[in-house]
Amino acid sequence: MAMVTADSTTSMWTILRPALNKTVKIVGAGPAGLSAAIAARAAGASVDVFEKRRDVGARFHGDFQGLENWTSDQDVLAELEQLGIRCIFDHTPVHEVICFDPAGQEFRLHSSRPLFYLVSRGPGVGSLDWALKSQAMVEGATIHFSNRKRKLEDGGVVAEGPHRPDVIAAGFLFETDMADGYYVAVGDQLAPAGYSYLLIWQGRGTVATCLFKKFHDEREYVDRTVEFFKDKVGLRWSSARPFGGSGNSSRVKKVTLGSRLYAGEAAGFQDALFGFGLRYALVSGSLAGRSLALGLTDYEERCRQRLVGLNNTAIFNRWLYSMLGDRGRCLVLDRFVRGRDPRRLLGRIYAPARWKSLLSMLVPKFPLMRSEQYHHDCSCSWCRCQKAAALAR
Repeated sequence: MAMVTADSTTSMWTILRPALNKTVKIVGAGPAGLSAAIAARAAGASVDVFEKRRDVGARFHGDFQGLENWTSDQDVLAELEQLGIRCIFDHTPVHEVICFDPAGQEFRLHSSRPLFYLVSRGPGVGSLDWALKSQAMVEGATIHFSNRKRKLEDGGVVAEGPHRPDVIAAGFLFETDMADGYYVAVGDQLAPAGYSYLLIWQGRGTVATCLFKKFHDEREYVDRTVEFFKDKVGLRWSSARPFGGSGNSSRVKKVTLGSRLYAGEAAGFQDALFGFGLRYALVSGSLAGRSLALGLTDYEERCRQRLVGLNNTAIFNRWLYSMLGDRGRCLVLDRFVRGRDPRRLLGRIYAPARWKSLLSMLVPKFPLMRSEQYHHDCSCSWCRCQKAAALAR
């Protein structure tokens, strides 16, 4: 049952108003596409979702991701329930993260409220993808798997995920007897302009490096990341399986094109700083599905109010983070992060401001890797993804 607050009562009743004889078509059955389907069904529209893969979450294999909880004072789970998305996926609140600076110094960061919620991705029971699919289908949406929809002649929602690589994540999924723990390490020796992480929950783990540069050297940085966490926290594992994927972000100028509404990464909504884009995908998808089902023209404005400022700020933050270098990151962690509530700190860093948006316009944005840069003999996640996509066509 959706939570209705005093500020949301009117909009929620609008969502529940029947959208007579309206059919909404959605390309992509990821978080953005399925949240759009749920919202459109709540508005009374018929829904057809077209997904090129055989199931939801096919790009993932049970790897852990974070559903961030700092870009709004409202808890993310409460916001999802308010949007009509039932939080039936497995999740655990994370209050404490152990961070390592580029020099290997340890910082224990604790938040009184959840910093993020750990969720799993993939088609398996309990994952975020499984929960969204289950709800969408129970509520009457039709999902056409193995169906690549290339055109939306009569309009619809485009939510087909990343189209270029601004970041790649690569590492291992594994089983372990280690206690639950959440670790992050920054430093160009482990992840150029990015970060590495280790997430352990209920006997399962994900260890990965997130690269914003030097994609083709992925294997070297994954190996360094694994050795780092073995040394610092005693990482031990069994049944390790490699994984990798890519993501993109861009300065969002417009999210509609004629009668097509773009949501999630297809629109450019992503956290350019650290890649915590799930909340952006779910919110933008829900707004798109609602607007299209009810025949409204408010999607552009609602995205501008809720997400575009965050997106521009994240682009500025990404540029600043990359410019700091390892010495600057050590200084920031020691002077400004140590001993502070990380949720409050991130809330201020991510808070939209006009000056950040203006400065973000000066940050050059272009694909880090173009088609002619694919290496036929390379096994990095980006080249691997492109080969898989080519075979699927």
